[in-house]
Amino acid sequence: MKKVIENIFAKPEAAGMVGDGFRVYNYFPGARNFLPQKISPFLMLDFNAEVDFSPSETVRGVGVHPHKGFETVTIAYKGAVAHADSAGNSGVIYPGDVQWMTAGGGILHKEYHEEEYSKKGGPFEMVQLWVNLPKKFKQTPAKYQAITDADTGKAILADDSGYVRVIAGDFNGVKGPAFTFTPINMLDIRLNKSGNLTTSIPASHNTAILVVNGQVEVNGLQAPEHSFVLFRNEGEEISLKAHENSVLLLLSGEPIKEPVASYGPFVMNTQEELLEAIQEFNTGKFGTLE
Repeated sequence: MKKVIENIFAKPEAAGMVGDGFRVYNYFPGARNFLPQKISPFLMLDFNAEVDFSPSETVRGVGVHPHKGFETVTIAYKGAVAHADSAGNSGVIYPGDVQWMTAGGGILHKEYHEEEYSKKGGPFEMVQLWVNLPKKFKQTPAKYQAITDADTGKAILADDSGYVRVIAGDFNGVKGPAFTFTPINMLDIRLNKSGNLTTSIPASHNTAILVVNGQVEVNGLQAPEHSFVLFRNEGEEISLKAHENSVLLLLSGEPIKEPVASYGPFVMNTQEELLEAIQEFNTGKFGTLE
C-alpha cells in the first residue's frame, strides 16, 4: 500500500539569518507549527537554499553556543563549513559530507564558512537537522561523527535513474555509516530527468521528503522545488518520478514517544531538566571553546 501523503508544503515565505553565515528557511517547527509527534524523532529542519555569498576576508558563521539533549546533523550540498567544539573535535565538511554531532550531556559548538571558501565566495547550500535523543541517552557523552562523501553508502538505481546516498539506515540493502540512537533513515536521493525510484518505509516511521532541487512526482502528486512532503503513518510504499534532474532528502524514523521540553539549544523531557541544563551551561560544565 502506498504511503499516504498528509500534505505538501511550499517553501516558507521568508528566510532568516543564523549568525551572519547561514540564510535559512525553517521548515519545522516554527514555520509549520507541527505537533512534535508528527515528525519525531526530528526536531528542526533549516534549509539554506542555494545562495551566492560574496568573497570575504572576514569569516562568516555562528559563534560559540551550547547544545544539550539532542543531535545536530549538517548536510553539505554546496560550499564548505568548518566547525569546532569543546570536546576537542574540529573539521571541515565539503559537498557530499555530513557533520553529525551528538550533544548528549552538553557541549559548546561553533560553525562558520571554511576559510578558503570564504575568501572566494560562491554558491552555498546546506541542510541542518536537529534529531532528538530518548531520555535514557540524553546524558550520553558528546561525540562527533565525521561522514565524508566517500564514506556514504551508495545505491545505483536501474535504468540510469540516478543514485541514492545512504547517510543513515538502509536502502535496498545498502547501509548508511551514521550511528543512530533510534531507528532512522536519512537518504540523499539524486534522480536524473525521468528517473524513477520506489522504496518501502515502515508505516510506523514518521516520514518526510524535502525537495532540495528539481521537481518530482511523489506517489502521483506533484512536489515542486523546495517543497516539503509530509506523510501519514499509513502505508509503506513511496514512488518517485523526476520531471527534471532532482535532489531529494528523505527522512524517516521511529517516533520517540516521550515528553519534549525545549528552550533554545536545550532539549530535555521536563522543565526541571531544562533549568538544570541552563545551570550547567552557566557554571561552565560544558567546557570551554574560544
